[in-house]
Amino acid sequence: MKVKVHWVIDGIAEVEAVSLEEAEKIVNERLSDFVGSNPDLEKNMGAKAIQGKGYLPGSEEEA
Repeated sequence: MKVKVHWVIDGIAEVEAVSLEEAEKIVNERLSDFVGSNPDLEKNMGAKAIQGKGYLPGSEEEA
C-alpha cells in the first residue's frame, strides 16, 4: 500500500546579521546547501520548499 506523508521540519536558527533580510539570506543559503548536498531529501523524501521569516526576539524570548 502506498501512503503519502506530509511532513514539516520546524526550527529557529540564530545568526549574526545586520538586518532581517540578511539573516533570512544566510539561513536560506545554509539550508539550500544542506538540501543540495543530500539529494535523498528531494528524491526519496519529496522535499520541495524552504520557507522562513526573520524576526527580532520578543519580550517572552531570551535575546
